[in-house]
Amino acid sequence: MQQPNHADRNIRAKIELRGIVQGVGMRPFVLRLAREMDLTGHVFNHSLGVTAEAQGRRQSVIESFVARIKHEAPAAARVETVDVEWINPLPGEKLFEILKSPVARAGDFVPVSPDLALCDNCRHELHDCSNRRYGYPFINCTDCGPRFTIIKGIPYDRPLTTMAAFNMCDRCKAEYDNPADRRFHAQPNACPDCGPRAWLADKTGKRIESAGFNLEAIENCAAHLREGGIAAVKGLGGFHLCCDAMNEMAVSTLRSRKLREDKPFAVMFQNMASLRNYARTSNQDEKILLSRHAPIVLLEKARALAPSVAPANRYIGALLPYTPLHELLLTRLEKPLVVTSGNMSDEPIAFTDTDALERLGRIADYFLLHDRDIHMRCDDSVVQSAAKPFFVRRSRGYAPEGIALAPQPADGILGTGALLKNTFCITRGGSAWPSHHIGDLDNVPTLESFEHGISHFARLLNTSIKVVAHDLHPGYPGTKWALRSNARTIAVQHHHAHIAACLAENNHSGPVVGIALDGTGLGTDGTIWGGEILVADLRDFFRVAHLRAAPLPGGDSAVKHPWKTALAYFGDAIGIENALALPALSALPAGDAAVVAAMIRKKLNCPVTTSCGRLFDALSAALGIIRETNYEGQAAIELERAIITGPGPCGYSFNIEKDEIDWRPALISAAHDIKRGRPAGLISHDFHEGLAGAVAASAIAVARRYGIGTIAMSGGCFMNLFLQNRIRAAIKEAGLNSLGHSLVPANDGGISLGQVVVADNISKETKSCVSQYR
Repeated sequence: MQQPNHADRNIRAKIELRGIVQGVGMRPFVLRLAREMDLTGHVFNHSLGVTAEAQGRRQSVIESFVARIKHEAPAAARVETVDVEWINPLPGEKLFEILKSPVARAGDFVPVSPDLALCDNCRHELHDCSNRRYGYPFINCTDCGPRFTIIKGIPYDRPLTTMAAFNMCDRCKAEYDNPADRRFHAQPNACPDCGPRAWLADKTGKRIESAGFNLEAIENCAAHLREGGIAAVKGLGGFHLCCDAMNEMAVSTLRSRKLREDKPFAVMFQNMASLRNYARTSNQDEKILLSRHAPIVLLEKARALAPSVAPANRYIGALLPYTPLHELLLTRLEKPLVVTSGNMSDEPIAFTDTDALERLGRIADYFLLHDRDIHMRCDDSVVQSAAKPFFVRRSRGYAPEGIALAPQPADGILGTGALLKNTFCITRGGSAWPSHHIGDLDNVPTLESFEHGISHFARLLNTSIKVVAHDLHPGYPGTKWALRSNARTIAVQHHHAHIAACLAENNHSGPVVGIALDGTGLGTDGTIWGGEILVADLRDFFRVAHLRAAPLPGGDSAVKHPWKTALAYFGDAIGIENALALPALSALPAGDAAVVAAMIRKKLNCPVTTSCGRLFDALSAALGIIRETNYEGQAAIELERAIITGPGPCGYSFNIEKDEIDWRPALISAAHDIKRGRPAGLISHDFHEGLAGAVAASAIAVARRYGIGTIAMSGGCFMNLFLQNRIRAAIKEAGLNSLGHSLVPANDGGISLGQVVVADNISKETKSCVSQYR
């Protein structure tokens, strides 16, 4: 082969790549591409991204090289910007190579990749008995494997991950150094000879020596699961509690030990063919399930699993194996597997062996452990499939991806999020970086996880916190934490944050009419809001309309006892005595009902609320669907899932007067239908239709009053896709634009994004366009 004349290379470019470009095979890709195109130069990681210098004979070749980097980058990469600078050529250069990463400079940062689901190539090798990694539960390459959960610092190199404890053997090192190998510079690269090991332990943590290591340990674990055992399995971002999803005794035992009465368990299936036997899937569902994100997807059941997997529920949360360890376990078990978070209800997921043994030893019979440490806990993501993925929980596989904002925010603004379904968010480099799922901040372990997560994100983003945005509620842990910080603090009203999050992810600065429907949020008047029509932008808002207010007997305690809410709401609509005569409420203990009725009449400990979530609770309890809840949102969720369509009325009436949406006529109609024995599913349907129509009509009227062409929808009640779709359709029919969520959840998991954009605009004293409408 004729050797190129290196003396002819007289064009050189410096190429800066930003985005998710580390830990995704970018450097090996650039190297292979440069050698294919006969270019010399180098590429390296640093704490801002990836830099390449390429030298060749013609400018057009280098321009083609840059274009191919943009369009042919590894699937897991997200190239956000590519900057090219033409520089002086270097004489005598003969190769294109990967250089060692320099030490991070103060102020630099590079986005960290989320964890990536097992790729097809590694899956094939895992099951190939002739491959040296056959049955190895930690197989990975540049296209898959742990990232966010093992990274301790930046740049993303092995010494700054939990894989630093494992020195590569000669064969792994040869792969790591070989540009033609897909494990070239794969930081977690390992094999059975040099990498992490898995083993089976009893509930005291003692290794069961007869169970062996790796594949043998997994096979023994599968055998115990087949016999009805419960195993705590150390996964990618924490522990799962697992049992045979076909074994009712095992599932009910797990439910009892975990103190999780009704909330559905997620189920992992061996492959898509197995999953299709138990759930109905669309092409979109399957695309999401098979993606590198590999979230839990909510699907309608097609065939029964053990009844206790999802009691009285038409849906299951389904997922596929996303690590090689799960892949091996499912192929050996050959049955669907319950995989629920490794914690007691309401606690954060366990992610260290010590913590898991201490907290899960009362639940699990066996522990499948390994010695690749998890640095950052990370729960599974949960998605509903609509026209595009719709997050219930944004976490593993998606976090810590950033969301580019326009206009760009200042660095170092922290949003502390909400009390429930907490996430935090930090701004850096023109983007917002929402955290993984933290949980409910009403216990010390979760608050500690919140604080640890903020410190870790600030370190990865290489920024200091300058402004902390928090909720108006003075009692929220996030508010208290913010006020203890040394940073400037800015209070952001809960429902304004919801609408601002929707605007931010849609790159819309406002003004909009905002529909904020959820369970609770402190309003600017000191009452509990939750059914609001706002005029808002990214800086300011004002309230224009809302649902009729109702008393909430016992305050927050009514959330767990929806029958109390039903008595208050139906009492307002038809009178307390008539409400108590409804079948579901007449069955209440007489003493309890009398006490609550007296509280309502005398207005004792009955804060008023405009909450849409509580309105759903009231009807759910009055229909006898859910009178006592065991998890947040249960009554409203079950009311939606009860919906059936049929002949007869379609949509109960709501009155709209003086910008108040009065639900009493709808409850009067519902009470009449309850008394005459109309099916609960039809009543639920007509209530949903009526509510959607009334809310949409109110928002459309406000939009026309102020000449605003866009309506934004946010809040936990928009997790109800029936409600969301009906409101969206009405907005479209009115000739207006609608905005919803697809990058963060509509529920309180998206609040922190809204907080940071509002705080940024307040900090910059950005002029609000809302004032012109007041």
